[in-house]
Amino acid sequence: MLIVGVDTGGTFTDFVYLDEKGNWGLYKTLSTPHNPAVAVLKGLKEIGNNQTLNITHGSTVATNAVLERKGAKTAFITNKGFEDIIYIGRQNRAQLYNLYYKKPKPLVEKSFGLDCRVNSLGEIIKDLSKEELERLVKTLKEEEFEAVAVSFLFSFQNPIHEKKVKERFEKEGFFVSISSEIVPEFREYERSSTTVINSYVMPKMYSYINFLEENIKPQDTLKIIQSNGGIISPDVVKRQPVRTILSGPAGGVVGALYIGKLAGYEKLITFDMGGTSTDVSLIDRQPSISTESYIEGFPVKVPMIDIHTVGAGGGSIAYIDKGGALQVGPESAGADPGPICYGKGERPTVTDANLFLGRLIPEFFLGGKMKLYPDRVKKIFTQIAEQIGLSPVEFAEGILEVANTKMERALRKISVEKGYNPKEFILFSFGGAGGLHAVFLAKMLEIPRVLVSPNPGTLSALGMLMADIVKDYSLTVLQENTTSYKTLFEMFQILEKKSVDEMQAEGFTKADIKFERFLDVRYKGQSYELTIPFTKDFIHNFHQTHEKVYGYKNPNKQVEVVNIRLKASVERRKPNIPTFEFRGKTPLEEALLFEREVIFDGKPYKTKVYDRDKLLPGNEINGSAIIVEYSSTIVVPPFAKATVDKYKNLIISY
Repeated sequence: MLIVGVDTGGTFTDFVYLDEKGNWGLYKTLSTPHNPAVAVLKGLKEIGNNQTLNITHGSTVATNAVLERKGAKTAFITNKGFEDIIYIGRQNRAQLYNLYYKKPKPLVEKSFGLDCRVNSLGEIIKDLSKEELERLVKTLKEEEFEAVAVSFLFSFQNPIHEKKVKERFEKEGFFVSISSEIVPEFREYERSSTTVINSYVMPKMYSYINFLEENIKPQDTLKIIQSNGGIISPDVVKRQPVRTILSGPAGGVVGALYIGKLAGYEKLITFDMGGTSTDVSLIDRQPSISTESYIEGFPVKVPMIDIHTVGAGGGSIAYIDKGGALQVGPESAGADPGPICYGKGERPTVTDANLFLGRLIPEFFLGGKMKLYPDRVKKIFTQIAEQIGLSPVEFAEGILEVANTKMERALRKISVEKGYNPKEFILFSFGGAGGLHAVFLAKMLEIPRVLVSPNPGTLSALGMLMADIVKDYSLTVLQENTTSYKTLFEMFQILEKKSVDEMQAEGFTKADIKFERFLDVRYKGQSYELTIPFTKDFIHNFHQTHEKVYGYKNPNKQVEVVNIRLKASVERRKPNIPTFEFRGKTPLEEALLFEREVIFDGKPYKTKVYDRDKLLPGNEINGSAIIVEYSSTIVVPPFAKATVDKYKNLIISY
């Protein structure tokens, strides 16, 4: 059997695989945006060699369907009189001083109301009319809707009406999501928004998963990584695709956490720079999990690793805006036509700027298997630079400075702006383009060290092999008067029974399952909650957490428990990461490929180019240096020094 991790990116689709003898392998192929499954199946065929495959896949299908507005024609069904929930949203303005700001148009085509009602205690005030439901079914069929999102008030207390609507519409062949299954929590707008997104992407994700299952071998197994860093079965993804919105980037965080801990670092800031975007996240011993994420301005209330994304990747296009300023991204050249140096593109990108300055080595790009065209870059950069009154070098360095500034802001957002001191962390760099920029960003933020693992361009795919089976459950309880440990523990039993039933259906036993319990807690009168572990002294812990986050606590104030959350996981066996003996500070002669001039701060530096595969633990490399490998290129600037640890990670300091 071959264990395979697959990560679909905007430019490349990455594969990491491990055979029964413990031999690792890597493969990268250009992504196929028209149908991502084509690249996935091509790679599986290339590496499979007729072996049985155990596949874990990170998919961008759901994400792209929302970003590109290419989901299903979706109807929103709620209580009569509340049809505008999805349109009104919240009063928060994302851009307070933008006089021309417009809220994103909802993903639903139309909203419909049914004259039924459940109160806040779950009691039926007005029952669902069968005749009214039949009329609505007829209307939606006539108007050729494909998907339906159902979100009734207080359905988290009593989902009976939602279940009846779901049963009826599924009989007619609609794709249906109900909020009591997706997010059984209060706050009807966030619950409705998450349910709408689920329905909107469901048909596309259903077809994608089916296509993969039909084209892999019958004996192969397929799992999908979700946004919380755990994996789930394809059947769950078909029903709840919203859980895969940040599927690929989550794999990178899981991989970084595992390798970081092995290397002795538990406080990491992850920096994943790919072809289209850069994803950053903070790990303080554990990944940060959020239930307040957004995609394209729409709230997504399922648990997700707290990942911040900016449109700055290797393929991000540089241009001069109307005010004459140099801008980079968010538009990307993608896989086709790609950057200028790939042979087709005509618009300058971050990758082209790195190549022009000598920081990318054409002969060793993708292990020498992909040809680059430096002359095309030189010609176009010279033309554009003349038009804007700069030298080609100034233009190229300007592109990198603008991209670095965008990425620095993203790193500050997840660290400094949340009360963390970057000096206490290590910057864990990965992604195909990460090593070209990481040390410069670390210096800008005063992060003392950068860790670059072997094969950083495929770390997200590797992380998928490290992920456990995880299912998240939640329930709004709104305990205003009773916050006893015993009462809450009994409530958790409801969620635990549900999780055991679902895990057993996937072939696991109750003994396999590890439970982690959390509470959403607030002071009475507050609008938002803090999530804390459920322990016997949870009230004391809440006061302490409140003081840490907001700078004060009020032990005399009444505490409310709003939601209970359960994380059920089954640990998967992790692949072994080998260690190597230290071999001295001086690299082997064959590790040094050649020397080349590389430009830093407008000046050419004589720079050594090393083959990373021949670097050994204990080796030290003083900048300036370029280190090449199959999946990435790492720049060690003149002011920095790199050492190789026992796992062959590069630790770069300055």
